[in-house]
Amino acid sequence: MANDSEDSTDFADFADFADIQELARPLEAAAVMGLFPARPRLLALGEPTHGEETLLDVRNDVFRRLVEEEGYRTIAVESDCLKGLVVDDWVTSGAGSPDEVMERGFSHPDLGLGASAANRELVRWMRGYNDGRPASDRLRFAGFDGPLEITHAASPRQALTALHGWLAARVDADLLPCGAHELDGLLGADERWTDPAAMTDPSRSTGASAEAGRLRLLADDLTALLDTQSPHLITATSRDEWDRARLYGRTATGLLRYHHAMADASPARMARLCALRDAMMADNLLALAARGPVLVHAHNAHLQREKSTMRMWQGPVEWWSAGALVSARLGEEYAVLTTAVGTIRGRGVDAPPPDTVEGRLYALERDRCVVDASRLAASLGDPPPAARVSPWFGYAPLDPAHLDAHDGIVFVRDLSHGRRG
Repeated sequence: MANDSEDSTDFADFADFADIQELARPLEAAAVMGLFPARPRLLALGEPTHGEETLLDVRNDVFRRLVEEEGYRTIAVESDCLKGLVVDDWVTSGAGSPDEVMERGFSHPDLGLGASAANRELVRWMRGYNDGRPASDRLRFAGFDGPLEITHAASPRQALTALHGWLAARVDADLLPCGAHELDGLLGADERWTDPAAMTDPSRSTGASAEAGRLRLLADDLTALLDTQSPHLITATSRDEWDRARLYGRTATGLLRYHHAMADASPARMARLCALRDAMMADNLLALAARGPVLVHAHNAHLQREKSTMRMWQGPVEWWSAGALVSARLGEEYAVLTTAVGTIRGRGVDAPPPDTVEGRLYALERDRCVVDASRLAASLGDPPPAARVSPWFGYAPLDPAHLDAHDGIVFVRDLSHGRRG
């Protein structure tokens, strides 16, 4: 195999090399913000693969600069929105301990989010940043995913009982659509909801049961009660507490929709489940954006503006991602940077072919840079370059046909050291 310098010489033979070299900027806050006419309310940074500590280190560095230099005050990551409350409580008030926060505050254990050194460093830095600052200027943390794992979906118990209990302590009992005892009986054992077999076998799902149907109505009624009593509730408590109660309501209704779709045996089942998950993500992001500027980190597929696609055991599925849904609502106030990489040596992803977008960027010999995506697409001409094919299923290369659907491309040349615990 040729070494990197020989590869770069080959890549530099392309006529567009000088144009790309001129477009590439150091990965700094000023270069990122120079891509936009104004500061986006919601600025997303995607990653093409999960679990790579180098990419999380890049995220930490970029987000730290954007917080300090551009005034962003919320950082949201692809993790359980309810678990994220544990992290937010610690970074804003010091409640709990660092070890407890990392253990209880992140979902997706298969991806090692709670065990990640980079995630721990992000949380530690956020806590340090907030030390001594007034509440109005503190950094906030959020998970924006639903309580969903690749193997199962959570019981709606936590979200529903938290919403019911919060309302029961603050509104006239006659306004509540049910009592806590009825709610508990309808929910039953959590194992009914979390059975892993239900992910592939709709008949194992409890989502279409009479109890689940009744719970969907009650969740809707409780959420409506929260909304209709909002002037009183915000005055009697605080907007932060009301926002948290609304999160419980969104999560309860979203989970019950998701469980209902799990019981669907039609060919559209997996497409519907993917769409519902991203809809929950989008609702959470829009709620966060309503309180101020937000930085978001997730897989590229959840943040892109074009349709997301995935091949599953039943065939290909398509759905609109959270980014596409948020972009439709926020317009230019939503911006997305998609990350691409040159190599992932530990996964067999070697230097990209020179006729791909990644190959052109790899030729720059820069460890990290950011490129204006629309200008890059224009410089590469039509037809676009060849699509890179990854030998490892866990890495999703750029789609050359949709470069201009992103605002910028963050390029990281080498992930040579793989995962770091």
